[in-house]
Amino acid sequence: MSRNGQSRLEIRDIPALSSLPRRLFARAESLRASTTTEWHSHPWAQLSYAIRGVLSVHTETGRFLAPPQRAILIPPELSHSVISSPATEMRSLYVDAAAISWAQAKCKVLEITPLTRELISHFSNFPAEYDEEGTHGRVADVLLDQLQTAPEARLHLPWPTDPRLQRMCEELYAAPYLNQTLGEWSASLGLSERTLTRAFSKETGFTFRAWRQRLRLLSALPLLEQRQRVTDVALACGYDSTSAFIAAFRKQTGLTPGDFLGDDTANARLE
Repeated sequence: MSRNGQSRLEIRDIPALSSLPRRLFARAESLRASTTTEWHSHPWAQLSYAIRGVLSVHTETGRFLAPPQRAILIPPELSHSVISSPATEMRSLYVDAAAISWAQAKCKVLEITPLTRELISHFSNFPAEYDEEGTHGRVADVLLDQLQTAPEARLHLPWPTDPRLQRMCEELYAAPYLNQTLGEWSASLGLSERTLTRAFSKETGFTFRAWRQRLRLLSALPLLEQRQRVTDVALACGYDSTSAFIAAFRKQTGLTPGDFLGDDTANARLE
């Protein structure tokens, strides 16, 4: 199976902006195919949000994933790539660094409330050079306030910097159903299991087992959002049964897959 259910990725162009016309700038895109951007950075922050579809952001130290009702906040000057699933309706907000000084110097996934979702949708219809002293500027103020107080979602997969560990993680990321033990991976990498265990924990902050569990959870989300059968998703992500997948999903998130995506039809497929 291909990475996150995507067989091919089309290259998506990055806007040629030297500066922002206002402190907050919106960009709306309808993406039919799976896409990716080249690695890049910019002097402003970026909020990547999808009304429909699933977005992921890759940085040197992590993989961040946002299904609907979540968004990824990318700080200024951080090199990254943005990947979308098929049939994604994307809304990007570019934020002047001075207007988002509260943001940490690292990516994070935010929970998007119904109010914030409507504010993003409404703001996306404003002209690029809106009146900052009028109604449009006040909407921008409220939207920025909502982003500052948005809770963080644990949809982040730490990424190692050691090339040997990167090789292992890339293979697992491309095929989350792989079931090799840590001992088997250590043999293929030419490391002792003890050395690999230590290095993996030091570089990711996770045990190998916990990291793979989170990888499988994140890998499941794009497939579920595409309305694939839960049984097929479970098998694609390395679970022996649907019940094992649902139990693991609930343990990680406290919700069923359908509840997590806010999808009653998905809940019905779980019965």
